Formats: sequence, structure tokens, C-alpha cells
Amino acid sequence: MLKIGNIEMKNQVVLAPMAGVCNPAFRLIAKEFGAGLVCAEMVSDKAILHGNQKSLSMLYVDEREKPLSLQIFGGEKETLVEAAKFVDKNTNADIIDINMGCPVPKITKCDAGARWLLDPNKIYEMVAATVEAVDKPVTVKMRIGWDSDHIYAVENARAVERAGGSAVAVHGRTRVQMYEGVADWNIIKEVKESVNIPVIGNGDVTTPQEARRMLDETGVDGVMIGRAALGNPWMLYQTIQYLENGTLAEEPSPREKIDVCMVHLDRLIKLKGENVAVREMRKHAAWYLKGMRGGGRVRDKINSFESRADVATTLYSFVEELEAQMVEQSSAV
Repeated sequence: MLKIGNIEMKNQVVLAPMAGVCNPAFRLIAKEFGAGLVCAEMVSDKAILHGNQKSLSMLYVDEREKPLSLQIFGGEKETLVEAAKFVDKNTNADIIDINMGCPVPKITKCDAGARWLLDPNKIYEMVAATVEAVDKPVTVKMRIGWDSDHIYAVENARAVERAGGSAVAVHGRTRVQMYEGVADWNIIKEVKESVNIPVIGNGDVTTPQEARRMLDETGVDGVMIGRAALGNPWMLYQTIQYLENGTLAEEPSPREKIDVCMVHLDRLIKLKGENVAVREMRKHAAWYLKGMRGGGRVRDKINSFESRADVATTLYSFVEELEAQMVEQSSAV
């Protein structure tokens, strides 16, 4: 079973830390669908130290989400360590994760995120200083390299281990690839074979079968699921079931999907207020609607809504249409 420091997970399935997505509303749903560990979206070290209210609110952890990992990012040792100390003493997170994978230019220009991938010595220095300053286990989420000419995944993972890091999650793409192309699981396997700390594999796990294959082919201790869980937390549950007993759980009905979508929205409203939540929910609603015939038309409507009532009425009217079509089709047969 996956164990990070003294924190033991009930299974090997980890929800990836996705910016703009992994707030408590979505994380709690992922936890309810069985994820062994959920990871929060990244927070800037400087924003934490400056007392930025929006950033501090991102450090909130609902007890029902635990075990949970809070992720921070930064490019300077002093501010990163101080932010880690704040998270260590002022939050109920179980794990502190350092982002070394974000490929976005505004992050890498600050010597943060994926920029670290070019310098194993910096990784060692930053992680060692953080580990020394906090009591919670420290982990790292990284990519395999900056570009195809600078793949230092093994050296970087060894630096994390030498510095006292408790685990490393490896996304099998380079920074230059962003989210395109194919994840290189061979390099994830090389990382697993080169360190003794737990390794979590990430990249191109879109089905329970692929999760099984990643575990079997790379030997990783856990599998991290990101985009495949957007609007589809059933993917987490199905993966856990498949890994445990080899069976594939049924796909959810359109009504089940919309029920969870509305739970998601209601939790977002509690967190952020109706106006902000409804706007933020537009992208999530599109993900929940994915694969439903006519979903695009509904998505376009929701993109103009600003009230919960409008979203609920439209979604459930759509579900009733779909259910009526299914009854017609079955009676025709």
C-alpha cells in the first residue's frame, strides 16, 4: 500500500493537484469516490507570506478530505521554506508538496515550477532546507525534464531522496510538451528503479486498465489521476475497484452525473458565494456533460448563467429529455 512518511493511504490512487480545479469542493468529491490521497492546487509561497486572503483561503482543508497534500511553489529558498513552515504549523494538511512540474511561463519565469528540472543541485538544496524546517512529510511533484535534451528525472529524484523527501510524483512529459504528446512511462520506471522512496506515476492514465498497466510496467507505488477525473470522479472509483479485484464498475447514468455536478456546485457556492461559484462551475459542467448527446447545446446555455436555479433547471430538463429518449428507444426495440 502507498505510504508517505508516516501517512498511510487506503489505496494507490491519487488525485493530481490541478490548478483552478482542486479546491475543497472537488477534492471532497474525489475523496468520496475513494481516492487514497487528494492533492490541493498549488499556492504561491510569496502570496502565503504576504497574507494574500485568496491564497490563504486555498490552504483550507476539510477534515473529511484527509489524508491530503497541500502544494506550494516558489523559486527562492528563503520564501519557500517560510511558506512551508506556515503550512506546517497553520494547516491540518498531512503532506507538504513542492511543485516542480508546472510548465506555465508566468511560473517558470519566476524560477519556480518546471524551471527547477534543469538543476538537481538546486532541488537538493531547496528540498533539504524545507525538510529540515517542517514536521510534515515533504514530497515533490515533477516532470521528467525541461525538454528532450534535458531529461534529468533520475538525478532529480535522487536529489529529492538525498534531501530527505518522502516521495516523488513523476509526470511522464517534459515542460516543453506541456500536456501534448505521449507520457514516457519508461523514464518513470527508471526513476522508480533509482530511488527507495515511494514514486507515484502520472500521465496518460485515462482508464482503470491503464492504471493497472502503469503499476505493472513501471513498478510505481501509486498512480496519479488528473484530467481523466474532471467531471468524472467515477474514474477514481472504477480504478480502485479494478486494481483491487479486476472488475470494471458500471458507467454512471446521465442523472447520476448531473446529481454529482449539482453537489459540486453547491459546495462551491458555500466556499465562494453563488456568483463566483456559478461562473467557475461553467467549465466543470462542460466536463460533466462530456459524452452526452446534445451536451454541447446545454453547455453553451450554462456559459451565460449566473444563478444556481438556472443551472439546475437546465441540467435536469436535459436529463429528463435524455431519459425520455432512452425510454422511446427501448420501447422501439
